[in-house]
Amino acid sequence: MTTQDRTRDRLRDLRRSPNALAAHYTRFRVADRLLLSGHSHQAWPDVALAGQVEAFEDAARHVDDKWERAFARAEDVRAGYRALLDDPRGEIALAASTHDLVVRFLSGLDLAGRPRLLTTDGEFHTLRRQLARLAEEGVEVVRLPAEPADTLAERLAGELDDRTGAVLVSAVLFATSRIVPGLGDLARACERRGVELLVDVYHGLGALPVRLPEWGLETAWVTGGGYKYLQLGEGNCFLRLPPHADRMRPVVTGWFAEFGALADTARPDLVPYGRGAARFAGSTYDPTSHYRAARVLRFFAEQGLTPEFLRAVSLHQVSLLARCFDALDLPAEIATRDRDTPRERFGGFLALRSPRAGALREALAERGVLTDSRGEYLRFGPAPYLSDAQLAAAVEALGDAAHETRPP
Repeated sequence: MTTQDRTRDRLRDLRRSPNALAAHYTRFRVADRLLLSGHSHQAWPDVALAGQVEAFEDAARHVDDKWERAFARAEDVRAGYRALLDDPRGEIALAASTHDLVVRFLSGLDLAGRPRLLTTDGEFHTLRRQLARLAEEGVEVVRLPAEPADTLAERLAGELDDRTGAVLVSAVLFATSRIVPGLGDLARACERRGVELLVDVYHGLGALPVRLPEWGLETAWVTGGGYKYLQLGEGNCFLRLPPHADRMRPVVTGWFAEFGALADTARPDLVPYGRGAARFAGSTYDPTSHYRAARVLRFFAEQGLTPEFLRAVSLHQVSLLARCFDALDLPAEIATRDRDTPRERFGGFLALRSPRAGALREALAERGVLTDSRGEYLRFGPAPYLSDAQLAAAVEALGDAAHETRPP
């Protein structure tokens, strides 16, 4: 049997009712609920609870000596992210949120010498809000329109100059689900100009393969987390460091960054840093999230939920949602979608543009369908534990909700 045949057979098992994976998610009752908020927060498999219990038991049994075991779980999480990024020797810093890590990154930039930050108007709130606040303090923040996505990387590269300290951009736009092509070319342009590149892969990791060598992002900083498609829950975010990261001395630094630190022999008065990921470490944290994540990553491996297979599942599910939506034949003023862009250029959710996106989300919730909305976009986020019948039922509920919320 070929790989293609095995993928087809496994997809058939996930399409049917009940979905073959659903039995592993009894705590979240995925077989009985229409959970289409998957781009925001997917359900956790039952093994996640075992991870949380293990964290408690280690703390109870070993008290302050638990940290050796907790650090081992953290290393399991790093190993999981290395595999997902196809970066087996990558330096991975962990933190509870991408905001924690992005702030440390920003604090290490030479904003006095290079006071210009380049980004887009389509970034998630982590960047949007923090960069807006920095702009109030005099940092020059330049935002390019995120659309059209196909030319975004090229347009960012065209704006680079000797005053630019960093470019901050998403690999998948969080509102529209569009994949941003050409980031490798942008990385090479940044390297030539001495500009740092930070790529947010949070909105795609787990729904499409993110291969740093293939994408040409070996010299980039890459951030993301497991709250969405990886089902790791809160508290499992990462920053992948490029090879030149040891040049940076983040101003925002925790005392864990002293582990293994070596003093600068030329400037012994300076605060020392550890090497690699330790340079961006924080301080004492709750390790429960890493226990949970390690168990879920093991579950993904046992179930063969590889990036390639998850992409096949995602493309099938989002394409099905799109076809069901088109069958509703709703007026464009109620809701519409991008029908000009091939499905392969989108990430793991269906973005429907509607002036009443929030009202539709609320009406769907009243019908037992959990979705997500951002501004004028209603987002249907499927997950591999949902059957085709569940996806079709969710879109059918949208038709009812659209009729109810239509103005007289």
